[in-house]
Amino acid sequence: MNSTKHISSLQNTLIKNVLVLKDKSRERKKTGNFILEGIREFELALKGFYTIETVFYAEGLFPESKIEELTATLAYQPVLISVSKEVYQKIAYRETTEGILAIAKAKTHILSELKFKNKNPLVLVAEAPEKPGNIGALLRTADAANLDAVIIANPKTDLYNPNIIRSSVGCVFTNPIATGNTTEIIAFLKENNINIFCAALTASKVYTNTSFKTPSAIVVGTEATGLSEEWLENATQNIIIPMEGEIDSMNVSVSAAILIFEAKRQRSL
Repeated sequence: MNSTKHISSLQNTLIKNVLVLKDKSRERKKTGNFILEGIREFELALKGFYTIETVFYAEGLFPESKIEELTATLAYQPVLISVSKEVYQKIAYRETTEGILAIAKAKTHILSELKFKNKNPLVLVAEAPEKPGNIGALLRTADAANLDAVIIANPKTDLYNPNIIRSSVGCVFTNPIATGNTTEIIAFLKENNINIFCAALTASKVYTNTSFKTPSAIVVGTEATGLSEEWLENATQNIIIPMEGEIDSMNVSVSAAILIFEAKRQRSL
């Protein structure tokens, strides 16, 4: 175990770096680092084979012995830094906190490196999602359904935004995730003989009358604009969830969950 340092000043350079990483996507992309907070997220990051570089823990809130227990099986040892409660409250992004925060290395999420664990994959594709809460909810649904992958097309928000990590409750670390533009993702799906089912309002078939038993990608767009024409033109089948009220759309994460679990239901028969 590395010897523990202690920081009690808000002006410390390391603390300033943490604040920049927390708030600035540009800094996360430049350094390849991001911030995670909380014991559950810490454990899931380790389970997802993320490299933890530095661990900050608050005096009186999180025992050093617990960190030793969490990192005992690692082939490396992260730098440990204890911080005062005042410093921790400054760097934490949750209102209620457990007293542990870490700097970790991001993964690349290159589409060409995505491998499926099953020969009959079920994949979720989300085009241009912007709201961290929606992205987090999509990742939680993917985790609950044990999907083979989540692919983000034309991402508008970086995956290591603290609000995505928080809203996904750490599922961002354990889901197989890739990113790319729409054109290359469509080509990737076709190369892997994966059927493309696009959630759309026009030229669509009711989702319960559609078979998802073969390799399938369920593709969802934003609530405001839906999917781009390129997706609709390349779809194996456009699918729709019938609406019986006054509106014609639902929250994207809700729609995705309905479609994904219908696919899971069919595959269990």
